[in-house]
Amino acid sequence: MRKIEHIGIAVKDTAASVELFSKLLNATPYKTEEVESEGVTTTFYQLGESKIELLEASKEDSAIAKFIEKRGEGIHHIAFDVEDIHAEIERLKAEGFQMIHEEPKKGADNKLICFLHPKSTNGVLVELCQEISSSV
Repeated sequence: MRKIEHIGIAVKDTAASVELFSKLLNATPYKTEEVESEGVTTTFYQLGESKIELLEASKEDSAIAKFIEKRGEGIHHIAFDVEDIHAEIERLKAEGFQMIHEEPKKGADNKLICFLHPKSTNGVLVELCQEISSSV
């Protein structure tokens, strides 16, 4: 793992949260994107080498909708940038970590993503991210 890529924050209302986080971070978001496969709308802020991702449910049955219903708004996951997501998945599985998905899929912000199950990471949802390039 090379760095913290972003911290994902589950929010009920993107517009209200953008107003709040823009004031807090003294910055404006650089991108808002719908990720249909995950049932979320994402909004990103760039902070140095790391990012903050706001996630609002766009489907009632999405993981974010269920998270907010159960726990309320707040930190949802921490994402790490990796050079080779396939190799990292294999390394982590060999170390005994449980994956939510065995294969990475396309996520927001031009990334391949996969998640480790929080049961194997002390209750923290961990995301692995690899920039999609023409060689992937």
